[in-house]
Amino acid sequence: MCHAHSKGARVVLKGDVSVKDIKNATFRASWIAKQVQLAKTQHMDGINLDIEQEVQRSSPEYYALTALVKETTDTFHREIKGSQVTFDVPWSSNCVGGRCYNYTEIAYACDFLFVMSYDERSLPWSQCIAGANSPYTQTLTGYEDYIKIGISPKKLVMGIPWYGVDYTCQNLSKDHVCTTAKHPCKDAVHQQVPYKLIMKQVNNSPSKSLWDKSQQSPYYHYQDKAGHFHQVWYDNPQSISLKAAYVQNRGLLGIGMWHANCLDYSEDATAKKQTEEMWKALRKKL
Repeated sequence: MCHAHSKGARVVLKGDVSVKDIKNATFRASWIAKQVQLAKTQHMDGINLDIEQEVQRSSPEYYALTALVKETTDTFHREIKGSQVTFDVPWSSNCVGGRCYNYTEIAYACDFLFVMSYDERSLPWSQCIAGANSPYTQTLTGYEDYIKIGISPKKLVMGIPWYGVDYTCQNLSKDHVCTTAKHPCKDAVHQQVPYKLIMKQVNNSPSKSLWDKSQQSPYYHYQDKAGHFHQVWYDNPQSISLKAAYVQNRGLLGIGMWHANCLDYSEDATAKKQTEEMWKALRKKL
């Protein structure tokens, strides 16, 4: 902790709580008090609220969640000088995954929103076709959605993925279209894979790294030991730099990633170069 602080880094708690429970104001106050005490005990710099639960508009949970964010922010700021309270939101404000929050009021109440610009691919909406985890145009449209409802760009931090998605293809066409299942895609098989493993696999794949111009994203495919074809979509310094340019040009507060452990921090020369390039892509001024 002291080392992190010596480098100017902030370390915060991760906060998650049932939206059913926070309808009770007494419960909210007790939960917040426990988080503040934990932060003080561990010399933390605040809390990141990561509450990825379905909430319907104008429901009791809708108002309770907004109240939780405001009360958490007020309490942390009062009890821990210079503390930070942030809130994780999906890639768009349009009720993604049933998360119909009062985003405008939540943004106003906390220090900033961390926009999770990943897991954007909806197979049922995409005819069960594999695609980018964080497609360029769709990602940027999500930020414009937040800005259109009155949220300042300075309240938004772009979150990009340092992991990819490995899809098992039921059919892989000659033009690289990976069909994962028949609609409604219930039999689709896919899993997350960290960037460090992708880098070990991509250069040995028959396709090598390919680039999709429409989604501005790299991908590749390979065949497993059982003979099944896979297609892996991921982000690399090239795709990240494009989004980082938008962050700068649109005046967003900043950019971050999920998550740092997806990179290879070994002494291997190739891995060190790949890791440095990923960090530089976040800091790059275009």
